[in-house]
Amino acid sequence: MANELRDIALASKAWPFEEARKLLARYPDGAPAKGAVLFETGYGPSGLPHIGTFNEVLRTTIVRRAFAILSDIPTHLIAFSDDMDGLRKVPDNVPNQAMLREHLGKPLTRIPDPFGTHESFAHHNNAMLRDFLDRYGFEYEFASSTEYYASGRFDEALRGVLRRYDAIMGVMLPTLREERRATYSPVLPVDPKTGVVLQVPVEVIDAEAGTIRWTDPNDGEVMTGSALGGAAKLQWKVDWAMRWVALGVDYEMAGKDLINSVIQSSKICRILGAKPPEGFNYEMFLDEHGEKISKSKGNGLSLEQWLTYGPQESLAYYIYREPKRAKQLHIGVIPRAIDDYWKSVADYAAQPPEQQLGNPVHHIHDGKVPTGVPPVSFGLLLNLVGVLGANANADQVRTYLARYLPAGAPADPALDALVPYAIALHRDFIAPTLKRRAPEGVEIEALRALDASLAAIGDDADPAAAIQNEVYEIGKTFYGKERLRDWFKALYETLLGSEQGPRMGSFIALYGIDNSRRLIADALSKTAD
Repeated sequence: MANELRDIALASKAWPFEEARKLLARYPDGAPAKGAVLFETGYGPSGLPHIGTFNEVLRTTIVRRAFAILSDIPTHLIAFSDDMDGLRKVPDNVPNQAMLREHLGKPLTRIPDPFGTHESFAHHNNAMLRDFLDRYGFEYEFASSTEYYASGRFDEALRGVLRRYDAIMGVMLPTLREERRATYSPVLPVDPKTGVVLQVPVEVIDAEAGTIRWTDPNDGEVMTGSALGGAAKLQWKVDWAMRWVALGVDYEMAGKDLINSVIQSSKICRILGAKPPEGFNYEMFLDEHGEKISKSKGNGLSLEQWLTYGPQESLAYYIYREPKRAKQLHIGVIPRAIDDYWKSVADYAAQPPEQQLGNPVHHIHDGKVPTGVPPVSFGLLLNLVGVLGANANADQVRTYLARYLPAGAPADPALDALVPYAIALHRDFIAPTLKRRAPEGVEIEALRALDASLAAIGDDADPAAAIQNEVYEIGKTFYGKERLRDWFKALYETLLGSEQGPRMGSFIALYGIDNSRRLIADALSKTAD
């Protein structure tokens, strides 16, 4: 079965397998000398981790899993924090901003934690990164730029940069504005007087000893010091390439906004004598206004926000799909993501293996896809919570669900788990937008007809199917087939208070005929006879 699955994966057009095949071609003769294929993701802890960070680790992990189907070569994932970077601006979404401004330019691991809980600002943000990666169950090794520089682990690669200093300058200078060329240096000394990461021209004195010379921009003193052991760091494009070389990185993806950076870093990587990693450039997530989400702005969604209103599987599903298409990331996308996820789960069992390998849930669950599907959609659950009102609680919602399920059917754990998400989402975001309008014109007579039809249905019929048929027939009578959309829109706006809604047969069956008739009566009471 493993060989059969491998053969199917080799031909699969699913993007994780397309990426994994790049790595297979990279090592046609088997495992590399270092013993494993190395995946890397990067994190800049100048701001709090957000879904963009989670996105990169998840997608990289999915490629790693796909490669494991194609090859027996071991793999390893490093989540690398650029925590030796100097703080360039104070994020908008952290406390004690005045204190942080006093430390601008210093490495993030040498800046006090504005939250007052960790050794430094970087230690705080690194802890947050590890926490949300651990909560999802990622397998990774955390790596700190500060620790790698200070321990000397990068020293030999740094000597390589100093040996090829002029060639690296030849790559970088043509990409810079004229005024930036005058001050650019691949190597950034850490000022021994102030602790600030200096953006100054540097002269290489002795590449093997790692000695450099620069002029102090504050007092004009000519300084000579080491570029090794954490006394200096590299400009980030050079740093990226150096890290690929020092660690032997085989795969790293990046956002579309870093395409030029990937190009320059790849050139430098080759100058340093190594092959650049495989990878691809994914499109960026946008907030509800179409702007790129940013750690410093804190726009878009945090991981905590998504997990307040939807399960982590729905987030993984949203992230997996169409990585090369820009997508908005805000609260409003969560309900659809939940229902699309469960639709894919429902499809999975009956699909042949080649389709299963293209189904997002296969990659989200590493082939261990759930077998049960909630009998009620999340959208329908939201509508139920909506009509129950602002004071709806989980027990009340579950009582309605129990009445809807077949007699004697056990509670559904997957559906039960969705109830708190629906209540929270409705309370915090949907309830303030709902406004039931009074019916008017033909809507009044159509609602009266629906009420009479519901009264005649009784409780013995197949509720959802019978009710849906009645709703449809009343719509044809009063609106005609060509205007049925207007009929359903009227139902949503007058009974539910929204422009969109569920299949009314399913909703009325869930909410109950008597309760639904009371909704109709309440709507009709707002009209003038």
